[in-house]
Amino acid sequence: MSHLRLILADQLSDSLSALADVEADDTVLMCEVMEEATYVRHHPKKIAFLFAAMRHFAAELSDKGLQVRYVTLTDPDNTGSLTGEVERATADLGLRQMIVTEPGEYRVCQMMESWHAKLGLTVEMRPDDRFLCSIDRFTRWASGKKQMRMEYFYREMRKSYHILIEQDGSPTGGQWNYDKENRKPPAKGLVSPTRIRHPQSAILKEVLALVGTTFPDHFGTLEPFHFAVTRAQALIELDDFITRILPHFGDYQDAMVQGEAFLNHSLLSSYINAGLLLPLEICRKAEAAYRNNHVPLNAAEGFIRQILGWREYVRGIYWLHMPDYADLNFFDAKRPLPAFYWGGSTAMACISEAVAHTREHAYSHHIQRLMVTGNFALIAGLDVKQVQDWYLSVYSDAYEWVEMPNTLGMALFGDGGLLGSKPYAASGKYIDKMSNYCAGCRYNPQEMTGKTACPFNALYWDFFARNRNKLEANQRLPFVYTTWDKFSPDRQTGIKDQAASVFSRMAQGLL
Repeated sequence: MSHLRLILADQLSDSLSALADVEADDTVLMCEVMEEATYVRHHPKKIAFLFAAMRHFAAELSDKGLQVRYVTLTDPDNTGSLTGEVERATADLGLRQMIVTEPGEYRVCQMMESWHAKLGLTVEMRPDDRFLCSIDRFTRWASGKKQMRMEYFYREMRKSYHILIEQDGSPTGGQWNYDKENRKPPAKGLVSPTRIRHPQSAILKEVLALVGTTFPDHFGTLEPFHFAVTRAQALIELDDFITRILPHFGDYQDAMVQGEAFLNHSLLSSYINAGLLLPLEICRKAEAAYRNNHVPLNAAEGFIRQILGWREYVRGIYWLHMPDYADLNFFDAKRPLPAFYWGGSTAMACISEAVAHTREHAYSHHIQRLMVTGNFALIAGLDVKQVQDWYLSVYSDAYEWVEMPNTLGMALFGDGGLLGSKPYAASGKYIDKMSNYCAGCRYNPQEMTGKTACPFNALYWDFFARNRNKLEANQRLPFVYTTWDKFSPDRQTGIKDQAASVFSRMAQGLL
């Protein structure tokens, strides 16, 4: 019996479970639909990357002899939605049996589960075994735990895949985590290494023209465009990172430098999340580089932890708590997202820098996301849904399963501690320590009040003061409230007044 096999934009892997037993008389359906390109206003580089990668992947499947029905965005019969294209394909082909791989996002899963009743289809949904921890396995791991912490999950994953594990079961080097070695402030002269630039195929050039014409008002610059759009190109970037850049990744992975968007970060997350690269092959290559004495242990372990630990953990949290997770707002944060997140003017050098990187590259590294734009959103009490939509819109590696826990849980503590153990709030002094942004900023990270005081400083203390009833019992925060209580009443009042001034200037676009 012939089947329709739907492949989504983030499922561009030969090893995809939906393709495991594909037959010559099956039809593979892939489609570019306006609904998916605009449910948030995605960065044009993300749209172009996915459309070009999809078209190349479809061509590769066709070259292997598979029947591929590929619907372009400009197809005059394009219905504009996944449901519409599935309905049109099954009607045209006379197929009533579908095979899919479970989608990454809850809303798409709900959509697929509706097709039996809505379209009269039999839909077989297979697990996405590209992930290293199945949803069922994570649920079992989480069962009965009052608190879940990534560190212990990560250790179990290391043991399961025998990555950086010795024969006796102990962690390589005697420690599970070398994060303390990966937090150095930027050394003078720290710059980003040169990155690979791929030749543009005819497919990519056509897509760039399409995206430039169709989405001209989406936030972000489309060109220059340097993304890999095939697995072969992504593998070149992986090998280049492991060989040339990973040896220097560890020490300064938390550092930020003005004008340097990439430093020694991998830039591989977009390819992993779209399926051009597989997480296990990346972890194996990083481990092999350490075993061959090419990469120091703190660099290899820190990089592997991001993939084998954190990436799998946030996905587990997402599916464990959806759909209720999407509506959490622990601090009842509802202040509107300021225009400077969309490129509006601000004198805060750190925010301006992170947003500029985001606009140009559809990328900023994890410390910029967490400790600059995320930190500000947390301590300013910005609306959690607006913040999540922003992160989902502007980054090429963003899908709801990874964006929501990282934003709502990690950056905003909006889940009240389901993901992390404490809010990642910090004053301007942290940013000054970990970057060179403050040297050229109008605001002074050493000042708490006054016209030139760094806005992060007063907002930091105001955040903890106004949320004391929710945070004082947190076992990781007693020092915060001990310090606050040592401030004189006049100083506390001055800090709160300064925070009110920050909020007022922010609302007026004058921050």
